[in-house]
Amino acid sequence: MVEVHQSKEEIIKHEEELKNNFNMNKFNLSGKVAIITGGNTGLGQGYAIAMAKAGADIFIPTYGTLEWDNTRKLIESVGRKVEFMDVDLTQPGIADKVIAEAVKKMGHIDILVNNAGMIKRNPLLESKDEDWDRVIAINLTAVYHMSLAACKVFAKQNYGKIINIGSMLSFQGGKYIPSYTASKHGVAGLTKAFASEMGAYNVTVNAIAPGYIKTENTAPIRAQKDRNDEILSRIPMGHWAEPYELLGPAVFLASDASAYVNGAILPVDGGYLVR
Repeated sequence: MVEVHQSKEEIIKHEEELKNNFNMNKFNLSGKVAIITGGNTGLGQGYAIAMAKAGADIFIPTYGTLEWDNTRKLIESVGRKVEFMDVDLTQPGIADKVIAEAVKKMGHIDILVNNAGMIKRNPLLESKDEDWDRVIAINLTAVYHMSLAACKVFAKQNYGKIINIGSMLSFQGGKYIPSYTASKHGVAGLTKAFASEMGAYNVTVNAIAPGYIKTENTAPIRAQKDRNDEILSRIPMGHWAEPYELLGPAVFLASDASAYVNGAILPVDGGYLVR
């Protein structure tokens, strides 16, 4: 083994670089604008509030007539601005309109969180074509179009952060959810493909792969004792995640603290994948 000896001057220079180039402000999102699709409910709302608490203003494209007042109140209570857009992200050409509206309302954009998604459960032999089409459209095709539309802006400003939401089903086959599994494998692939090209524009593209989280979507599984026990036996942490346990990783990937993290699929699973 070859020993490398640093001069005193090199050591001092290294220490100065560490001191000057990293501080806790790297995690601060002040001055940033984050677009969070489906950010009005569930984990999406959690990401929105967490990033607002970290200093970002929030733009939320969401579909349907769900009440916005609660989310608005929570974000404005921490002194941040929030705007909403009622939109179906599966409609042709809509992604460019969403990005344009976000820039118009917020002044600029820095972060895109592709959170909106859905799941349909059926045994494989009972699968319905319409379920496949809808799940792929929102979970994968919309992610592609939103990411591409955002990248056109990010490339011009030479800065941007994209955070996709994968799943344990980005790695595994699952059961009764072929469309969801295919979409989340696709999200992992899109993340890597975009990262490989957009890094040259100082744009990072990463994904969070949540493990088993206590959400409305997982309620049917948690209600099945045998399935619930099977899942818990594979989680070294020994419990289903609370939604708030996803928020720190999201803020990290949205911040400059993760400036050299690109193309990663980050499992937040309590160790589920190691067993």
